[in-house]
Amino acid sequence: MNAHNPLPDAIAEADLRIDLAAAFRICAQWGWHESVGNHFSAALSSDGRRFLMNRKWQHFASIRASDLQALNADDPETMHRTDAPDASAWCIHGNAHRRVTSARVILHCHPIAATTLTTLADPRLLPIDQNTARFFNRTVIDAECGGIADQDDEGIRIANLLAEAPTLIMANHGVTCVAATVAEALENLYFFEKAAETLLRAYASGKPLRLMSDAVAEHTAQGWEAYRGMAFAHFDYLKSMLDAQDPSYRD
Repeated sequence: MNAHNPLPDAIAEADLRIDLAAAFRICAQWGWHESVGNHFSAALSSDGRRFLMNRKWQHFASIRASDLQALNADDPETMHRTDAPDASAWCIHGNAHRRVTSARVILHCHPIAATTLTTLADPRLLPIDQNTARFFNRTVIDAECGGIADQDDEGIRIANLLAEAPTLIMANHGVTCVAATVAEALENLYFFEKAAETLLRAYASGKPLRLMSDAVAEHTAQGWEAYRGMAFAHFDYLKSMLDAQDPSYRD
């Protein structure tokens, strides 16, 4: 924090709002919206308890930076207000931000390949190429689908799983990616969907899979860490495309 800057928190929040709004618009363009459902959130406070999240039932393609709600995970009155967020979103994101401080950004949606993977009896993302190996030993599977998560104990259970790995494969549901920044969370979501599609196409061939050894898969996953900067370059490009098409997400 710069002692000579009187508004560091406000500036940080403004930037975070823009980035999160951009993520919604980008995912809408990729066809990853689910009617007016699914939710992305980002922590405002260091403990994660204050966070931004999309309002109830607003389409991803229409979300602007100013539309995002600033919520407090410790506020028991949140769900009694006229502008209360979606119950399942509050249950999952509120608990996750309260309990997992490393989950600064939480993106949850139902892209088709990732969601299809979660419907298999074995939803593991097997390491068959560099993209699938990116997630080797870096996912956790929630095998206990309880329907729509709107009960506090379900939110706590999901939060505990998110504390184990940055990518949560939710059986019969979808995928959740967490990261320190919007750019990194979106990049993980992007690569997970690509990886899931590759694996599903390999399954569809009916031919035996050529799996990487655990050692090679882990080496590949570690190798991706040197490419962390790709996420920011990719996100900057995607935002530049939004700016050229419709910069209203920044409003």
